[in-house]
Amino acid sequence: MPIDPYVLLLLGTVGLAALLPARGAAADAASGASTAAIAFLFFLYGARLSTREALDGLRHWRLHVTVLTCTFVIFPLLGAATRGLVPVVLTEPLQQGLLFLTLVPSTIQSSIAFTSIARGNVPAAICAGSFSSLVGIVVTPLLAAALLGNSGGGFSADSVVEIVLQLLVPFAAGQVLRRWIGGFVTRHRKVLGYVDRGSILLVVYTAFSEGMVQGIWHQAGPDRLAALLAVEAVLLAVMLALTWYGAKALRFGRADRIAIQFAGSKKSLASGLPMASVLFGAHASLAVLPLMLFHQMQLMVCAVIAKRRSHDPEAEAAETGAAQAEAAGTETGAADAVEAAPAPAPRPPSAGPGPARH
Repeated sequence: MPIDPYVLLLLGTVGLAALLPARGAAADAASGASTAAIAFLFFLYGARLSTREALDGLRHWRLHVTVLTCTFVIFPLLGAATRGLVPVVLTEPLQQGLLFLTLVPSTIQSSIAFTSIARGNVPAAICAGSFSSLVGIVVTPLLAAALLGNSGGGFSADSVVEIVLQLLVPFAAGQVLRRWIGGFVTRHRKVLGYVDRGSILLVVYTAFSEGMVQGIWHQAGPDRLAALLAVEAVLLAVMLALTWYGAKALRFGRADRIAIQFAGSKKSLASGLPMASVLFGAHASLAVLPLMLFHQMQLMVCAVIAKRRSHDPEAEAAETGAAQAEAAGTETGAADAVEAAPAPAPRPPSAGPGPARH
């Protein structure tokens, strides 16, 4: 169960912000650069998302509705229920961050990877992750306004304007310009991926620097962090069980159930961190801490589950049956070809040696 190297970079960035937080003019410069990075990040999201492919995926609408329901209905309800853990188990800011975690969209890359390892419906996982990211740009801020309100440590109605300017407008611009820049973005996906991650690291540094300057880290002692991890472990276990057995109750096939489990039980760090920076401002550090911890936990747990799913007797039987069916089809096709082949023309009777007799 390896640790995601990017999580190590995030933790290193948090440590850097704790030792050398940006102050004064440096803080203003970091904040401006972070704002520009978030806008560029969502511009790239818009340029990458193929609208036609997303619309093509609507044919499997029951699966996508199930994933969206898990992501934006069941998850938030569970997050709201953690309110009862304050102040005995969680502090108010940590609970708000935990609630925000339940509002962000699902992942794309890891959902696809784990679905593929477990021999699930990979195209469905691709569409489900894309739909979740697209819907989350609008739904996550609305849910935050409804469930967090002004208690979100800086979240207010004015944040809607910032969301539109920093998230929706760049995303829409990326979609509009995709016709001309889509090929460039696809060809340089690897390089732009580094730009994505660098932008998020800048956002994390800015958020945690502001948290250090505001002196809010005294609210997250070791005992509170341990309690937060325990609560997140329970939350992940509930969602993994609910997506798997709930999909079975809804009569989805095994391949679809795998896609639903991995797409419906995870949360996107890449989308959540920039959104938290916009929504929470100086209080974003504690708001994103639960998301960062949950991200690593979901990767480790889902990696184990995907590996076990790949060795399920049901999966192996299905794969064997498909191979046998393909082989039988090949043999049948060969036999049909032989039967359908024209019979060889009869040879003319031999005239025999010598001249013909009359």
